Amino acid sequence: MSEPTPSMQVPNRVIPVPTSVSPAAQSILALGPIDQGEWPALDDTEGWLAFRASSEQLIAAALAGQLMGNDQVEDLDIDGVRIYAITPESPVADDNRVYLYFHGGGLVTGGGDCCRDFGRMTAAHTGLKVWAVDYRMPPESPYPAALDDCMVAYRALLDSYPADRILVGGASAGGNLAAALSLRARDEGLPLPAATVLLTPELDLTESGDSFQTNLGIDMVLTRSLMPANQLYAAGHDLSDPYLSPLFGDFDKGFPPTFLCTGTRDLFLSNTVRMHRILRAAGIEADLNVFEAMPHGGFMIPTPEDEDMKAEVNRFIQVHCPQP
Repeated sequence: MSEPTPSMQVPNRVIPVPTSVSPAAQSILALGPIDQGEWPALDDTEGWLAFRASSEQLIAAALAGQLMGNDQVEDLDIDGVRIYAITPESPVADDNRVYLYFHGGGLVTGGGDCCRDFGRMTAAHTGLKVWAVDYRMPPESPYPAALDDCMVAYRALLDSYPADRILVGGASAGGNLAAALSLRARDEGLPLPAATVLLTPELDLTESGDSFQTNLGIDMVLTRSLMPANQLYAAGHDLSDPYLSPLFGDFDKGFPPTFLCTGTRDLFLSNTVRMHRILRAAGIEADLNVFEAMPHGGFMIPTPEDEDMKAEVNRFIQVHCPQP
């Protein structure tokens, strides 16, 4: 019989809204945790489809007030993969860069209109052309369908852009796919993108990091373990496989310069800081940004903290993939 895992017991505590963040951020934190109900059973296909639908309704409502401008959106079909090609309202003149973007949603939700609108927001705050990949998801299409779709999009971009003009990134589950794509592209002999942007990334589906325990109940966005969704996505594959959990990849073989962002209340804080240390140990340039009291994915409305994060992303992009 194995020995029990050593642990410590902490007292019940009331966690106040900190005064160390902006009033706008304080107002969001004061709302408390988002009630997300219970996960469906793994074999409850209709339950997962209903969860996706209700989740995407909430995401769409949250994004609606943040979409501004007259960007152009083209709906592409590349080898059966749906991609939203977005040109911002005021693109940089003669810009030959493109941002390959993967949406969040725990690998089980966030597609369709949500994917398009996430891509539009990314185009707006970077000023770059964006390809937002509406990748397949479980329960209909578990791993490796999503990563396969991302690879289709990357290969298609390589037909039109030099690799050093392509950025790859995403938030949460999108960060997982951005990192996994970079590993797989390298392993398949493809040139690496100029850089990756990993925002509060879901890099460890085994959930082995410290913050999966210490921030549980403190992150108002991720209020529970995502293990049921991870298992649904993996469909029986080993959760520690690097294409499922990029944190466990071999980075000594190469990886793009990487921007990493998280918050002190993010359930995925450990994912992000561990990835930073692993990349640094492998000699990969990695830029870690940790924001005070920020939950998973940011504060959900424009706050000074979120604007700072966007500015840091743009500075990183300009260093590693400068405009012509």
